[in-house]
Amino acid sequence: MPKQQRKMRLSATLLSLSVTSGSVMAVGVTQSIEDALNFYHYGKNGAVKFDLNYRYENVNQEESPLETANANTARLRLGFLTPTFHGLQAYAEYEGLLAMQEDYNSTRNGELAYSTVADPSENELNQLWFSYAGIPDTLVKVGRQRIKLDDDRFIGNVGWRQMETTFDSILITHNNQQLFGLTVNAGYMINVQTFTNTSEEVEAPFLNVNYKLGDYGNVVAYGYWLDYTNTASLTEMEKSSQTYGLRATCCAKPLESIKLSDHFGVAYTAEWGHQSDYGHGATAYDTDRFNFMGGLSAYGVMIQGAVEQLNGSGLNKHFDTPLGTNHAFQGWADLFLVTPNNGIRDVFATVMVPFQRGDLVVTGVYHKFYDDTGNLDYGDEWDFQAVQKFGKHYSILAKYALYNAGHDAAYNSPVTGLPALSSDTQKIWIQGNISF
Repeated sequence: MPKQQRKMRLSATLLSLSVTSGSVMAVGVTQSIEDALNFYHYGKNGAVKFDLNYRYENVNQEESPLETANANTARLRLGFLTPTFHGLQAYAEYEGLLAMQEDYNSTRNGELAYSTVADPSENELNQLWFSYAGIPDTLVKVGRQRIKLDDDRFIGNVGWRQMETTFDSILITHNNQQLFGLTVNAGYMINVQTFTNTSEEVEAPFLNVNYKLGDYGNVVAYGYWLDYTNTASLTEMEKSSQTYGLRATCCAKPLESIKLSDHFGVAYTAEWGHQSDYGHGATAYDTDRFNFMGGLSAYGVMIQGAVEQLNGSGLNKHFDTPLGTNHAFQGWADLFLVTPNNGIRDVFATVMVPFQRGDLVVTGVYHKFYDDTGNLDYGDEWDFQAVQKFGKHYSILAKYALYNAGHDAAYNSPVTGLPALSSDTQKIWIQGNISF
């Protein structure tokens, strides 16, 4: 064998060994961290929880007088979970956000000349709860806690923002798989700790009953009674509402489907909700929400078509979800976090493509927005996202949203009732996460 060829093979072998040993070392270090953060006491698990999230966010609104926002932020969550003792367990979690570049309106920093990025530089007690699992098939949790129901449309933690929303509440979860796969979540909230580190006083019972239809999905019935009790804030009180609804869906995760064969599957969602005034809300109204989705999975690629409509008939007379993770709905540019007075109809299509056995997922979404009659053109939006996971604990994300204002984008503000103009908006995100 020629000497040069032997050198090339030796170099390739050494490089391969180097990469392999580096990968093994990285796995070893990760496992050591995981072992150090988890501990046992009389055979019961306890843990130290750690989550570090860096994000760069850029917001450019073309027709707006606001300056382009640039936010460089890092969020830390640090928690301690006790071992279980006779069915009792407790958890405490700190959450803090550091703004390394604050050329943006965080809603708390007074930088009103910039576009909004709702990630204030704040510190808070994010969670503090106690749980009891001594009742068969039942978990009782009391205190400040994260609550996520169904797809987070009505009650969620607003997980996209750097700081999250948590609830001072009692939550009772009964999960009886022997009784037809029935799961019941019932609870009562007295305070909302928002993602901007502010508090909202509520008296809010809620009920969510989920029945599993074997391999064909789930049927959910729900009732949410939200009464905002801060009489010093008329705007806050007007968020009060009572909502009842039915939901049928096949799949809890974006790429899941009902398997038709080894390479093909279908996905669906059908949902109806009715909302009306309640509690301290001063304006009487009745309105509805419709949500339909059909999807086809082929060789791992998911293609979906959907429409979501929230009706509206004037100021404080529109279907709203003030406790939901609304960033996930009606476009990532967040132009419609609160429903316009004339309601909104969102017709959209989604394509999700997994690579590397699902460790990399690329998503594209196109939205077309109208009022609830379909006569007013609110514009359209293109959304793109790529998420790369490295094992269980590391991930990076790149995300882009481009909203183009429609002919009728000037509508009355759902908050003030005054004319509000939507402008062409571009948002860019780069993110890295470490979570144990």
